[in-house]
Amino acid sequence: MTLLCLFALMFQGGLTATAQQPLAAEPAAEAIEQDGLSRTIARGASLERERRWIEAVRHYEQASREFPDSRHLYQRLVISRLHYDVNRRYADKSFVASAHSMSVSQALDLYSEVLANLDTHYVESVDWSRILLHGTAALEIALTEDRFVQDALPGKDLGMLHEFQQTIHRRIADRPSANRFDLRATVAYVAELARQDIGINPTTVVLEYVSGAISTLDPYTRLLSGDQLDDMFSNIEGNFVGLGIELETDENSLKILSVIPGGPAEEAGLQPGERIVRVEQAETHLSDPEIAADLLRGPEHTYVSITLQNQQGERRDLRIQRRRVEVPCVENVHIVDPATRIGYLRLTNFQKTTTRDIERALWSLHRQGMRALVLDVRGNPGGLLSAAVEVADRFLSNGRIVTTRGRNSRENFDYVAHRPNTWDVPLAVLIDSDSASASEIFAGAISDSRRGILIGERSYGKGSVQGIFRMQTAKFGLCLTTAKFYSPKGTAISQNGVTPDVKVESPYIAARPNDRGQVTLDHEDLVLQEAIEKLSSGNNLISQRTP
Repeated sequence: MTLLCLFALMFQGGLTATAQQPLAAEPAAEAIEQDGLSRTIARGASLERERRWIEAVRHYEQASREFPDSRHLYQRLVISRLHYDVNRRYADKSFVASAHSMSVSQALDLYSEVLANLDTHYVESVDWSRILLHGTAALEIALTEDRFVQDALPGKDLGMLHEFQQTIHRRIADRPSANRFDLRATVAYVAELARQDIGINPTTVVLEYVSGAISTLDPYTRLLSGDQLDDMFSNIEGNFVGLGIELETDENSLKILSVIPGGPAEEAGLQPGERIVRVEQAETHLSDPEIAADLLRGPEHTYVSITLQNQQGERRDLRIQRRRVEVPCVENVHIVDPATRIGYLRLTNFQKTTTRDIERALWSLHRQGMRALVLDVRGNPGGLLSAAVEVADRFLSNGRIVTTRGRNSRENFDYVAHRPNTWDVPLAVLIDSDSASASEIFAGAISDSRRGILIGERSYGKGSVQGIFRMQTAKFGLCLTTAKFYSPKGTAISQNGVTPDVKVESPYIAARPNDRGQVTLDHEDLVLQEAIEKLSSGNNLISQRTP
């Protein structure tokens, strides 16, 4: 399954970053940049001291885009991600169950299987010594996190754990790391040392090496627990078990962005703008809100207890049943400007049903007299590469759509438009900084072919392809970066994004039906307003307004 789905080499014996030497007589511009970098580093250090790991990860991700040459920021990003990942894993019931039930030989077989996939499919050549170093760092960091220690080493002397943590690098410094077989032998050795020295289940040690090997390669390669693997394929299929809400995490809560029609959340009266401040026993202001979000998941027909807070600060407790929810990928299909008969639709993601759903939407707009189209992919995080290609093929009669290139020649493809009878209506595509991955494939194809006009903000810049691999040795999955993709003109999307033809900065507010089911034009949406103006004034197909 092909998806488009967030560490520096440190000296032996620690994760300490070297201090930067001051620069003398810098030019003014460099001095300003250095001051900005210093303030950014200080902010990140503050988040780390407060152990606000998800915020630290987001901070360093953004900072690394602003200061791409800073090795210090890169190091802190990886370290923060390792802290965040171990807490996330040990809040995942399916991961914890695997850690408790797997034998050490099964865990080592899983490690070998993961390494074999990296060797065969990863987009870049694998540095085995670096993979081992990252796995050791993951174990070191896990031994500093309460959530891990409480599960794997309850009641153990913290001084003993600290001593073991400080000596791991030294004790394996002379072991070979030339290939994946060397790594398996070394990890088995560390697992046995840990069992003898601190009494930890060796399976737990091996799983930290598995996780560390994967999570520090790039922001998109990650290990999937059994539940996460199921969720991944449910999202691809366009349905999942849950409450039927779209969430955004912030510092202290889970903000409800939208409620899926017909789902359990809508039936329970949840509203966009409300915040979830408790899930079961997890208060979002006391723990990572994303961990609380994980607790919303569960088996179909089970119940979850939550506390909601509205915009006035009033709270209410609810108990809601989890059910299978169909996720719409096409929303708000309507004629946005009746005078010019400009159609509008929002594409929320690219999944298996996207091609079918967008075709239905286009025919619906056609029957309403559509003479031009605004296709909105703002906030669309991506999805299936094949769906992005098929949607682009609805509007392009010929020419290249996207090119993928990987280390393995089997990942090298040139996707070319070939569909007859394409939709030839004038087209405007709305993008923003959260339009990523498959959205960027579509937008890049439309832009490079000059098929339509792009309006909004530069897109996110996620230019890599992920494959989803089911592990054979245990119920885990591997979301692995296998290739990078390029626009029809050969532009790398990674780090660059797609640049709009018309730049308009405006907060995105989804136009949704009112109580009478009517969708009206949101005059605060400046990006949409600009698209309507461009289509109305710049295209002779709709130059005559209807009465």
